[in-house]
Amino acid sequence: MKKTLLLAAMVLFGLSATAQSESGFGIKGGLNYNANGDYFESAGEAARNPDRNVGYHLGVFGKIGISRIYFRPELVYTKTKSDYDGNDFDMSKLDAPLLLGVKVIGPLHLFAGPSFQYILNTEFDGITIDDVNNDFTVGLNIGAGVNLGKLGIDLRYERGFSDNEANFINTNLTTVGPSRIDTRPDQLIISLSLKI
Repeated sequence: MKKTLLLAAMVLFGLSATAQSESGFGIKGGLNYNANGDYFESAGEAARNPDRNVGYHLGVFGKIGISRIYFRPELVYTKTKSDYDGNDFDMSKLDAPLLLGVKVIGPLHLFAGPSFQYILNTEFDGITIDDVNNDFTVGLNIGAGVNLGKLGIDLRYERGFSDNEANFINTNLTTVGPSRIDTRPDQLIISLSLKI
């Protein structure tokens, strides 16, 4: 009986130590690459013009987990830039991914989950766009990462569940009707994180 209690106490102590080492919070930042329309066509265009459609993000994250599975909520300020036929579309937004992850082998882990987006500001070549269909949208994050102690790096793909468009009227040509820009483009996101 004493051996069973001692063994149970050791297992619980080991689990709590693992849970404590897996849980925590930190800061993150990195680069975003937006794709307008066909992703592979956009990637080819980015190879020719590397600064096109590149944005950045900064934020905080939490991590709750035991053993191999974890939950990672994030709150991130994101600034994106998209190119539409030579015109720049800039957007500032708050992203809140809620990710469920699993350790695969060693420091490698995979994750996926919904990403909530709230648009703060949009601008198309100096014109502020107020007519966005939905300021709040939902998308999907899926990716992989590596953790080396407190430092982590991950690469993820983000996709909106539905298109979200911003409408604007071209004031230069009165015969042209309203134009539309997608405010939820596909993204490749690379992040560097530091657990505090």
